[in-house]
Amino acid sequence: MRIVVADCSVDYAGRLSAHLPRAKRVLMLKNDGSILVHSDGGSYKPLNWMSPPCSLTAVELDEDQQAAGIVEAWQVTHKKTADKLIVSVFEVFHDSSHDLGVDPGLIKDGVEAHLQELLADQIELVGEGHTLVRREYMTAIGPVDILARDASGASVAIEIKRRGGIDGVEQLTRYLELMNRDPKLAPVQGVFAAQEIKPQARTLAEDRGIRCLVLDYDSMRGMEDQNTLF
Repeated sequence: MRIVVADCSVDYAGRLSAHLPRAKRVLMLKNDGSILVHSDGGSYKPLNWMSPPCSLTAVELDEDQQAAGIVEAWQVTHKKTADKLIVSVFEVFHDSSHDLGVDPGLIKDGVEAHLQELLADQIELVGEGHTLVRREYMTAIGPVDILARDASGASVAIEIKRRGGIDGVEQLTRYLELMNRDPKLAPVQGVFAAQEIKPQARTLAEDRGIRCLVLDYDSMRGMEDQNTLF
């Protein structure tokens, strides 16, 4: 990731037009080609941005730009929509690049952690004859929430989310690619489990042979309470 603190203006052209007048801002240029423009306020939300897939190129300055005091300019173009974001830089105060490596993903919040615990105890919800192998099965890129076996003894990798989106399916896909290289586990089936699964995530999961499972958190907690009573 490249982080630039600069005196700059920003212009966006595409489905809508927007202009940020000259001011000091933080520019975040990510390895996926995206750019985010931040001010010292407004919490986490950038003032403007360009999401991937996109590409960044340097703009050759004309005489008018040079006369206006612009020292460099970037054009970020979206590859699908052709929308453009142009950053005009007047002065650079800081410019650094950092290799952040592979991100381990978001740490589970309380509900996701509890869902994992509940599903491990109620593994039959995944399917009749399923048995738990272990929770937090570690792979080279992070832990799979649950490793189980189905009635035939085949391995099942389960990823759990509160709200299941495309990112969660991609995460499980990466786990499955690694786990299926292990002859002791392969073939490994995938189950994407969440309280709510977005239609796009369901379509992607089914296209990749991953089964979707909607979890009823209240019902699962009720079963936990009943088990406590008896």
